[in-house]
Amino acid sequence: MSNRATLSEQLHTRFGEQLLAVRDGIDVVEADVRTTDWLSVARVLRDDDAFAFEQAVDLAGVDFLGYGDAEWDTSDVSGEGFSRGVEGFGPGRFNWSERPESVRIPNRFAVVVNLLSLKHNHRLRIRTFAPDDGLPVVASLMPVWRGVNWFEREAFDLYGILFEGHPDLRRILTDYGFIGHPFRKDFPLIGNVEVRYDEQKKRVVYEPVSIEPRVGVPRVVRDDARYATSKAETEARGAGK
Repeated sequence: MSNRATLSEQLHTRFGEQLLAVRDGIDVVEADVRTTDWLSVARVLRDDDAFAFEQAVDLAGVDFLGYGDAEWDTSDVSGEGFSRGVEGFGPGRFNWSERPESVRIPNRFAVVVNLLSLKHNHRLRIRTFAPDDGLPVVASLMPVWRGVNWFEREAFDLYGILFEGHPDLRRILTDYGFIGHPFRKDFPLIGNVEVRYDEQKKRVVYEPVSIEPRVGVPRVVRDDARYATSKAETEARGAGK
């Protein structure tokens, strides 16, 4: 029996209904934790010798708005490759009234933490979903792992996730007075304002953004007959000259 399989069984046995799901991922076990049990489960994972996850490697926010929706046009192709345009409006490029809805998961915002047990040489990824999309709130893990301080501030800054119990929840990456949360899928990719130095006013000024969003679609190499067909057509054209 592998160490990962053993860890999965230990999680099921110890936490039961406190976990919504446990999965054996690639080189890591993944567990979804009920939001109400987020802090208590974290304490056990750190303090129980059977787990001993003494280190929180990192913490991140996730926005699942539009999760699973495709926007690239890959059905119309030519010998020169895919069109450089996209169909419809994807995350960051849609009208608010026409935004995609996150219907495949219970909630939109999640917090993900990667844990490491040096004692048992185990890795565990835990995740919880904020119950309210309008005001996403999750308990802070600073009482358990103080190193998540800046990670939680980053998730608050970029996703607007509030960490209840955090002693100093301030923005950490965006500018003073910044409005919005730039990693949310409904935040414009080009932003809302642009910054420049005004020579007459002798200060930095903020103005409405003046550029249009541009999205490049990468060419996709496919292992099928279309390249052989294109090559044959080119050779036929060359032979006819």
